[in-house]
Amino acid sequence: MAKTKELSKDTRNKIVDLHQAGKTESAIGKQLGVKKSTVGAIIRKWKTSKTTDNLPRSGAPRKISPRGVKMITRTVSRNPRTTRGDLVNDLQRAGTKVTKATISNTLRRQGLKSCSARRVPLLKPVHVQARLKFAREHLDDPEEDWENVIWSDETKIELFGKNSTCRVWRRKNAELHPNNPIPTVKHGGGNIMLWGCFSAKGPGRLIHVNERMNGAMYCEILSENLLPSARALKMKRGWVFQHDNDPKHTARATKEWLRKKHFKVLEWPSQSPDLNPIENLWRELKIRVAQRQPQNITALEEICMEEWAKIPATVCENLVKTYRKRLTSVIANKRYITKY
Repeated sequence: MAKTKELSKDTRNKIVDLHQAGKTESAIGKQLGVKKSTVGAIIRKWKTSKTTDNLPRSGAPRKISPRGVKMITRTVSRNPRTTRGDLVNDLQRAGTKVTKATISNTLRRQGLKSCSARRVPLLKPVHVQARLKFAREHLDDPEEDWENVIWSDETKIELFGKNSTCRVWRRKNAELHPNNPIPTVKHGGGNIMLWGCFSAKGPGRLIHVNERMNGAMYCEILSENLLPSARALKMKRGWVFQHDNDPKHTARATKEWLRKKHFKVLEWPSQSPDLNPIENLWRELKIRVAQRQPQNITALEEICMEEWAKIPATVCENLVKTYRKRLTSVIANKRYITKY
């Protein structure tokens, strides 16, 4: 039997109004062109629940019992890398046969969603303690202190690499339409290495590193670009320089050069790229570069320089103003922070 069309809310309300006016179910049905049985069902529902609205329906019973839900939730909480197939097998041994889709739906109702695992540097106990020490020592530093820091780092940008995520609107089975995919080539089609710095007042210099960087080359880069950046950013007296613990940054030649120049250097915990706000600027730069779609290395370098100069000073200022939140998150979580 074909499924009949559901009556509109107005029609259901008219049935109730006519019933209250004293008309019979047969008369109401003839007047509105509705079956007598339907009229009777609506009137009975109204008498019981005092409404003509659709009530929540029970639907089919859950395939997985509450006990089974607790079991698979506990399993994935202990081991997030558990596959849906593993959970299907666990439930099957317990006497419940379900599909992988049912597993996904059940865990989603528990607030658990399958996501790609992020890749982060390995944190050993010594790294965790160093990060906590850094965060606790600087948690109460005034905002003005962070505004007087020049943050620096290096990054690699590939010509056709995955510098940023990109989503497209497309129809089913149209993933290979020329407008939809992102072109890739082996090894990213070439890449460039950049060194850059910034402060709360805006971006500093951005330099293309043409050769493999060592301690001597790093000192040369700092000699030619760090002080000019500090002057351009109008840093206050006693400004602090930040860089991480990369071997070329901690080389004897680098330390000696910094000592001779009397630069104050921020002591930095190892394995802590998430504490360096320049990582946010690198992401901003890569997104901007990807949107312009450079076709060769020369164009890639030119676009990087142009887009770096366009990054608003307000972006840099906000990154520094919210730095205390990073430190608070490190103390609270004792792990990598993903949102800052």
